[in-house]
Amino acid sequence: MTHLMDLPSLRMHWREHGRQSDEPAALLLHGWPQTSACWDELAPLLADGRRLIAPDLRGYDLTDKPTEGYTKRRMAADVVELLDHLGLERVHLVGHDRGARVGHRFALDHPERLHTLTVLDIAPTHAMFGGTTRTAAGYFHWLFHMQDDLPELLTSGREEQYLRYFFQRWTFRRDLLEPKIPEYVRAFRQPGAMRAGFDDYRATWEDVAHDEQDLQAGHVVEVPTLALWGAQGLASQVAVDELWRPYVGTGPQGEDLLEARPVEDCGHFIPEERPERLASELAEFWSRCSQQQAPSGLS
Repeated sequence: MTHLMDLPSLRMHWREHGRQSDEPAALLLHGWPQTSACWDELAPLLADGRRLIAPDLRGYDLTDKPTEGYTKRRMAADVVELLDHLGLERVHLVGHDRGARVGHRFALDHPERLHTLTVLDIAPTHAMFGGTTRTAAGYFHWLFHMQDDLPELLTSGREEQYLRYFFQRWTFRRDLLEPKIPEYVRAFRQPGAMRAGFDDYRATWEDVAHDEQDLQAGHVVEVPTLALWGAQGLASQVAVDELWRPYVGTGPQGEDLLEARPVEDCGHFIPEERPERLASELAEFWSRCSQQQAPSGLS
């Protein structure tokens, strides 16, 4: 089921799977160059007795594409507006790629709205830009997308060729991504779509400044956090577990709130390359955390 609604800050499109139940709802945030359709293989595996909300983030697919507001703080605030509209107080949040960066910021700015955080195939933005050589070697596109006007100029009319470059190089199971590529190309051929996707990256220095302010204040993620990455994925080029550790705190009993491990036989696009494995990881993580946390009465 799909929805399109005017929220206080923008018109947002989202897909809804499953049904309302006693189990906390899950919020699924996609990355670049994708849309909320990236969760279509995963959702049926989790939707039995659980409500799943998968929005298109600011600038993506059918959601509005304003010319400003692409800091992860603002994009996380968009998602808060959606949760308020849906009457959801707390959720499990799962983010992939850029959506995981929105999720990280969401966990810092709105921890009271989360049961858990799961981040897929990324290291923290602040950590990545703490080492320019590391970033440039595996993430050249990030630096390219941050340039003013140039990415639009060079990709105009060649959106499919450009996007396919990344789908082909970031996957381990390319056969599983191929059927979805036309849908993503369609989304990014809409007026303003490529520009909005690049604006997501152009907000990097503001995002890093926000992260730096949090670190200096000792402000870290304070909810159970699961970091997964494809063993053959984009994030496998860096030490994901080590990079996340300074950004996630400890629980009330001093327990480590971070779990981090690779997903074997998988590239960057975990929800589509290994949906069964991801569903199993999430179900076990959510169940384990719910047993450890006192009942809140919120769903």
